[in-house]
Amino acid sequence: DALRAAHRRGARTVSICTGAFVLARAGLLDGRRATTHWRRTGQLAAAFPEVSVAEDVLYVDHGDVATSAGSGAGIDLCLHLVRSDLGSSYAAQVARSMVLPPHRDGSQLQYAPPPTPAGPGTDASLAPVLEWALTRLAADLSVGRLAAYAGLSPRTFARRFVRQVGVSPGQWLLQQRIDAARSLLERTDLPVEAVAARVGLSSAVNLRRRFHSAVGTTPGAYRRLFGEAGTA
Repeated sequence: DALRAAHRRGARTVSICTGAFVLARAGLLDGRRATTHWRRTGQLAAAFPEVSVAEDVLYVDHGDVATSAGSGAGIDLCLHLVRSDLGSSYAAQVARSMVLPPHRDGSQLQYAPPPTPAGPGTDASLAPVLEWALTRLAADLSVGRLAAYAGLSPRTFARRFVRQVGVSPGQWLLQQRIDAARSLLERTDLPVEAVAARVGLSSAVNLRRRFHSAVGTTPGAYRRLFGEAGTA
């Protein structure tokens, strides 16, 4: 009753790990997508068939209600909420103080088997390709070009990328470009056209469309809310 009353008052309700069972029992997840620890997703789905259980994501945020996988994913969710409320720069500061990566997208896989040493027949890490791409976001980074840098065919590269990173190369690259745009909007007074060019989104129109789809607001509105350049 207390949870339902708080939700009716407009409180944001967040669960970590198996806390999703409490929210489900309160009816706050009815008709919604939610997640919990990967060992308990089947149990959650069986106990609460009205909940759409996402088995392989880190967290799900509906704005008023959010759920996460295990305890580590709970930290990711909390950083996501800080990022949404206070901006990516502040979230990055919090993450650095906790010695954590600044951002893991909620759609990232919540569980992966332990890595095995590279050797004959095993996949080499794509980390060097990711680092190379992050320094060249303004460039035309097609799957073919990324694959060529990795020394792989585009098809093999795309398959290996999903296996290691959890999303497609295009999805990963778009997220990095949106993150870079957020940072520039917060820290600089560059025109939106210049921000778009620097992060490889080609035009202000494309940036606005992609940004709104990912963040839920326009670049201009985001800058007014989180920008530092105008208040320094």
